[in-house]
Amino acid sequence: MSKFKVYLFTHFPVFRFSFFRFPFSIFHFPFSILLLILLFSCSPTRNVMKVPLKEEGADYLFEKLKEKELKYDWLSAKFSATYTNQGKETSFSGQLRIRKDSLIWISLTPMLGIEAIRLMISVDSVKMINRLNNTWFMGDYEYLNRVLNTNLDYDLLQAFLLGTDLQFYENGKFRASIDRGFYKLSTSERYKLKKFVKSGHENLKILIQNIWLDPETFKITHADVKEIRRDNIKLESSYSAFESIDGQMVPHEMRYIIWADNTIRVQATFSKIVLGNPLQFPFKIPASFRQIK
Repeated sequence: MSKFKVYLFTHFPVFRFSFFRFPFSIFHFPFSILLLILLFSCSPTRNVMKVPLKEEGADYLFEKLKEKELKYDWLSAKFSATYTNQGKETSFSGQLRIRKDSLIWISLTPMLGIEAIRLMISVDSVKMINRLNNTWFMGDYEYLNRVLNTNLDYDLLQAFLLGTDLQFYENGKFRASIDRGFYKLSTSERYKLKKFVKSGHENLKILIQNIWLDPETFKITHADVKEIRRDNIKLESSYSAFESIDGQMVPHEMRYIIWADNTIRVQATFSKIVLGNPLQFPFKIPASFRQIK
């Protein structure tokens, strides 16, 4: 699996060659091979003209996004990642388990091979076991966002982890455009659905969102989102190295960036992705661990 990078290729070499008639014999055969090699290696290249993308309406593109996005009830995966904050880089591996729209379970393991941190994240709570200092935490997203200086909720986290669209927000009024060879959907007014609003603060939460779609697969290749009242914080993600799993195209290379006072970058490679198998979410706090608040 290659390290994660997102590239836009616009030129491809095409080779031109001609055929000449030679009296075929054992004597001529090596020279024919040599001539073919010279023709392939020395003839000038030309660029293939890219066909301009056909303009499509926002409703059509959003419908295709929903049609092609990853569908699952249960998902498990292993990953390796690099975390960068304030110029300091940390590498680790881990496991991810998700029950869609319900639970996210993450186990983080440094290169020593012993679990350091375990997280269990639900729609309204965040739990953590820290085996590095024998502590545990139970709280809500307010604490998580204060520590990371973000505006995350469960739906944003789930969508950004896997490159899917939001489930707990209105579809919104999108505008469609073409940007650098990709379809782009943009909205400046995406509200949380009332049934998922837990507080007055969430009721005021309005998202500004951009989504870039691959023009052939309609999979999300890049996305960013921020709150209309918090312009200094933006979440950004990119997805590549799509592979077919159970007939669905799933990204294996991800990049996440939290643009804030301290910019946080995470580059991850996913492997052994399994869809559909019911999962366990073990989270037992050792009696000797101390709670932090």
